Amino acid sequence: MLAMYSGQIGSFSSRDLLLFFIMWELELIPVYLLLSMWGGKKRLYSATKFILYTGGGSIFLLMGVLGIGLYGSTEPTLNFEMLVNQSYPLALEIIFYIGFFIAFAVKLPIIPLHTWLPDTHGEAHYSTCMLLAGILLKMGAYGLVRINMELLPHAHSIFSPWLIIIGTMQIIYAALTSLVQRNLKKRIAYSSVSHMGFIIIGISSITETGLNGAFLQIISHGFIGAALFFLAGTSYDRIRLVYLDEMGGIAIPMPKIFTLFSSFSMASLALPGMSGFVAELIIFFGIITNQNLVLTTKILITFGMAIGIILTPIYSLSMLRQMFYGYKLFNIKNSAFLDAGPREFFVSISIFIPVIGVGVYPDFVLSLSAEKVETILSKFFYR
Repeated sequence: MLAMYSGQIGSFSSRDLLLFFIMWELELIPVYLLLSMWGGKKRLYSATKFILYTGGGSIFLLMGVLGIGLYGSTEPTLNFEMLVNQSYPLALEIIFYIGFFIAFAVKLPIIPLHTWLPDTHGEAHYSTCMLLAGILLKMGAYGLVRINMELLPHAHSIFSPWLIIIGTMQIIYAALTSLVQRNLKKRIAYSSVSHMGFIIIGISSITETGLNGAFLQIISHGFIGAALFFLAGTSYDRIRLVYLDEMGGIAIPMPKIFTLFSSFSMASLALPGMSGFVAELIIFFGIITNQNLVLTTKILITFGMAIGIILTPIYSLSMLRQMFYGYKLFNIKNSAFLDAGPREFFVSISIFIPVIGVGVYPDFVLSLSAEKVETILSKFFYR
């Protein structure tokens, strides 16, 4: 666990590209061990799939790191501050961009490189799922901004319209796929993939509003996704069921878990007053204010995002209905059901407070990123 935390913190705080790569790789081994040692019957399969996908993406990351570090200098450098001022021939910059993008697309994930995530979440222990949803996926988004967007701005401006299209498709595709999942954790996993589409659109909008919205969505989903997996695991510990069509009627014997699950489901579907609503609304404005897109494209992208937002409450409320309503589990004695205790309340409230806080006062988070966002956009896109 300490090695994994070190790798994740090191990736976010590194100021050197080689150190970033080392920290990126460092967290893979402990995550693999967590996946393979604790979880469902197919945990070895999901752990192997995870390491193959992420390890394969790391090959492209290493090639990009070495290429950027060794290019055009008698003294190779991998320092971020020096690489920011480096320029490349457009064709070479595009090659670097594609290499980094593949690595980050696996981690984020971006379709069609997302298939490891539902299998991993479906088999992993819920504590591991919390780490994956809360931190691991956000490393991919951070890499897109820190490297693809900041170090390779010309290539990013070329690929950004296509990434917006991919992000819109991902929102709709993952939402529809989530709707038909029987496994509770896989349904939440596909909802995470859908929400990552908003982050892709925000990063690709190349606007101050859109990028700020992407940062808010990264933070918002980190809290909400982790909380949903925590409550899914808490429910599994009590009823020993993970398939939605086998559940039903547990709202009465477990009203506290029902209340907590419902609250975070409302946050996931972007209920006003919660962080998800503010983040998605700002990303909407980021697309609308994008001067590089024609009006027809803006309308189509906005329409696609709206479809995803409509589908989100459908699969979220359907999940709540299948879990907590009906009479399917009433034939089991109520003594078998233990409601949420102090531990569950403490963890849930600790996560719920920032979800409400960001939703009510997003300027606190936006003020932390505003200067960096302005620097990136003014220096690399509006010169």
